[in-house]
Order: sequence, then C-alpha cells, then structure tokens
Amino acid sequence: MKRIAFLLPFLTVLLFPACSEAADEIIACGDDQVIIIDRNKSADTNVFITWKWKIGEIDDLPGDYLKYMRTTDECKPVDNNKKILIASSSGGVVLTDRKTKKSLFYAYVPMAHSAELLPGDRIVVALSTNPEGNCIQLFDIGKPDKVIYQDSLYSGHGVVWMPRYQRLFALGFDELRSYSLKDWDTDNPSLQPDRKWQLPDNGGHDLNNITDDRLIITTHNGVWTFDIPDEQFREFELLKDVRNVKSVNYNESTGELLYTKGEISWWTHNIYSRNPDKTITVPDIDLYKTRVIRRR
Repeated sequence: MKRIAFLLPFLTVLLFPACSEAADEIIACGDDQVIIIDRNKSADTNVFITWKWKIGEIDDLPGDYLKYMRTTDECKPVDNNKKILIASSSGGVVLTDRKTKKSLFYAYVPMAHSAELLPGDRIVVALSTNPEGNCIQLFDIGKPDKVIYQDSLYSGHGVVWMPRYQRLFALGFDELRSYSLKDWDTDNPSLQPDRKWQLPDNGGHDLNNITDDRLIITTHNGVWTFDIPDEQFREFELLKDVRNVKSVNYNESTGELLYTKGEISWWTHNIYSRNPDKTITVPDIDLYKTRVIRRR
C-alpha cells in the first residue's frame, strides 16, 4: 500500500496532465463568420479550425436579420465557454450555443460593436453610433425586441463585465465608464452609472480584461491598461511600438500576448502572438478582433 501511495502523484500527472499544458484556443471573427482556432496546431497559413459559425447557415435566424448582419466585429466566449456572443456593426447581436450552434438570442442593433452577457440572462450592447445618442443598450434574452435600458455614451466600442467588482465597464470615444446593476431582480432593471474616466488618448476602440482587476484598452494611437483599484491608466509597454492595434489578449502570469492590428484599412488576416513568437494567417477572412478561450 505504501508503494501505491508513493506512485499516485506520478500516475495522476500521467493520466490527468495539468490544464496549463493545454494550449488555449483563439476565437476570431470577420466577414460573415466566426472561427475557433487551435493555437498549438496552427502557424503561418496552416490554420487548424476546430469550430466555424456562418451567419447564413443559421436556420433559426429570420431572413431580414440575415440580410442586415453581414460583418462580425466582435465574438467572445461567455457562460464558461459554453456560449458565444457575437456583435455585428452591420446589423446586431447573436448569442449562440457553442455545441449545437443554435441561436439563443438575436436583436437588430445597427452599429453594434461589442456585447456582454450579464447576470440574469441580460445582454448589454455598445453601439458606435445611434441617432438618439444612446450607445449603451440593455436587453433581456427573453425579450429581444425591447430595449429595457439605454444610456448615452459617445461612440461605444467595448463592454466588459468584471465579476469581482460587480460592475460593467464601457468604452467610448474619449472616456471609460462604469455601471452597477440596479433593480436587477425586477422587471425594470437598469445600469446605474458610477464613474467616468477620461482616456489618455482619444479614439477608444477595444476593451478587454487581462486580470480580475485590470482592463486593457486600444485607442487610435496606442494601448493602455487600466487598474481598477487605483483607477490609473498606464501605457502597455509590450506594444508601445506597434501601430494600429485592434485587439489585445494578455496573460500576466505566463506573459503570453496575442493581438491583431489593422493592415487593410480596419482589417487584417494576421493574428500575432508573443511567447511564443508566432503569426497565424487566415487569408480567407477579414479579421477584426480576437479573443482567447482559456481551457480549464
């Protein structure tokens, strides 16, 4: 029995390798589709796609909606990677089940650049332009045709929910805002504006989280981090000399960095990573933003 007990730790490593050894996936979008890429098996133009979602292949979306939703701008894994939330500036927002590809929510929201799934099955959308100036809109998954809350934010380009602080952060053209949940257990929930911070550089473009208490922001001319506890913007040194950065994913504990940068006007075909230093090229899709799916 002592010998078996001694061998158990080694058998565990062999049979159940640590999650950190598995390469994270990349979820990327552009044109009319979303793809998930195996990072470990992809390099240069040899792209190993493990999952693909095309707007025109979704049977349960109305024809009118398909007509408008032509270009995907942002796609992010939500609900522990079981679902994917897609924003399209040409037509709206879709929440789809990753396994079945069935759409769980869709709403016609022109100029939607970013979306986030909030507690209680509600979805918030950031719009770059809106005739009424309300570039933050809130929906209930069960009522996709009704905006239940909206707020003014000039040129909304990013929304991220931070569970540790129970707050939503929204990126505009020249400011970052935070919201808390108000009347969330009622039929009339809203987002309560908390704080506003002036960006160090105009042209807020993309918002992502890199730790539980730190955000990363891309603007027209640079990349910045925002530390929530001390409310400080800092220039992101690792991309200081890279121009026209569109989206950034960074793992502080491992130093892994993945980003896209505009090379064909707004678009690119390349996904760049450092540590390891590698480029993945997807020639058939005009890529915009990428996100990393952490394997648990």
